Amino acid sequence: MLWAVPRPALEDRLRAADVPPQASPVEAWRLLRRAEGPHATVIDLYALVAAPRGLAAHELPLEERHGLARSVMPDVWPGFAQTTGSERRHDTIALADPDPEWAGRFERWRQVLGSRLGSTARRIEHVGSTSVPGLPAKPIVDIQVGVADLADESRYVPALADVGLQLRSRDDLHRYFRPFPDRPRDVHVHVCGEGSPWEREHLLFRDHLRAHPQAREAYAVAKREAADRWADDGVAYTDAKSEVILTLLEDAERSSASSGRQQV
Repeated sequence: MLWAVPRPALEDRLRAADVPPQASPVEAWRLLRRAEGPHATVIDLYALVAAPRGLAAHELPLEERHGLARSVMPDVWPGFAQTTGSERRHDTIALADPDPEWAGRFERWRQVLGSRLGSTARRIEHVGSTSVPGLPAKPIVDIQVGVADLADESRYVPALADVGLQLRSRDDLHRYFRPFPDRPRDVHVHVCGEGSPWEREHLLFRDHLRAHPQAREAYAVAKREAADRWADDGVAYTDAKSEVILTLLEDAERSSASSGRQQV
């Protein structure tokens, strides 16, 4: 199966979405997002801004790209807000070869989080690329914590701060934590609602990659290409993988349905 199917040119996609030629780049992107959903990425917005200057999307200045991404994050993640004082400067993306130590690091953090959160943590799972044996990854362990009431931050934000994890952002679907800026960035924690679509989708994607070598390799290729182009831009790095991720998730859903097993 082909996972990286060439997409129509941006101009053709804009026409298909009935975007008026006079629309500003942000207006045009929002109309495209309305038509295409997650297939319209922040990289498309960069391209809309860069094209009149004769630039490619990645040639826009970094600070300008960051500003553009911040401006549309509430469109991407409804309810999005960042925590003041949680910025980290000059972090770059570099993939590492698979490392058996990642599983051990998760286990150590699982014990810490379980101890601190107690019954608030209904489920603690290793997710993301470091949870998939054989997959290159940023050497940052991603941990997903399911809670009964996502809105009740008093049950988990102070406890995570006590172990060195700062709330970086919140949205309607989850809360994202990473180490305080003066600490090494070796773990991310994502808190979501127990049994929520967010929880299910990330576990489904992980398990599909674990079980299907071809899917794992397709994702590894997408990751390497994204890291080569967007090492200085975490939002674009994630969005550059989106077409492969969406296609693999469709495959995962079909596999789950055909097997009669529902990921929970």
